[in-house]
Amino acid sequence: MDVSSLLLQLFTTFFIIGLFTFGGGYAIMSLIQSQVVFSKEWISESTFTNIVAISQVTPGPVGLNCSTYVGYEVMQSAGFNHLFGILGSFTASMAVILPSFLVVLILARIYSKFHETSIFQGVMNSIKPAVAGMIGAASLGLILRISLQGAVPEISLLRDNFPDWKSWIIFAGAFAASVCEKASPFILLGAAGILGLLLY
Repeated sequence: MDVSSLLLQLFTTFFIIGLFTFGGGYAIMSLIQSQVVFSKEWISESTFTNIVAISQVTPGPVGLNCSTYVGYEVMQSAGFNHLFGILGSFTASMAVILPSFLVVLILARIYSKFHETSIFQGVMNSIKPAVAGMIGAASLGLILRISLQGAVPEISLLRDNFPDWKSWIIFAGAFAASVCEKASPFILLGAAGILGLLLY
């Protein structure tokens, strides 16, 4: 595939992702994963997991960071050099934020008139469960491999992400600290990174 075709596919894919994402960075993860890992098969599941981890510990919105890294990785995996990787990053990043920019630009003019109406509140309340479901789907996608090829879905653990019992203990500890103690995500990420260095 030539450069222009791949860049156009990147732009189209991330523009659609940006257009249909509600709920912020973590909600966007399942859409990116379904497109670039399962549908387009541009990158592997383990590579996507690494991209998510890097996106969380680098400054900026996690959804935008993930798009930037994916754009670079897609160009690299297609055999293009570093400069084209940067161009892929730029393309994916601009494509994913463009829909939000345009929508906010339009809605900013009418929000003040309609934000207290019952219809607007009803729409917002109906979107919240969908956002929760998308975040949950993104979480499950990093734990389980789900194949829909046959009549019955096949579900298996992603061994690349959870290679042994130590990884499960780290996961369980982070989950418990987050739910029970309301621990800061920054503390959890830092602690998990240190444990990863020590244990692996």
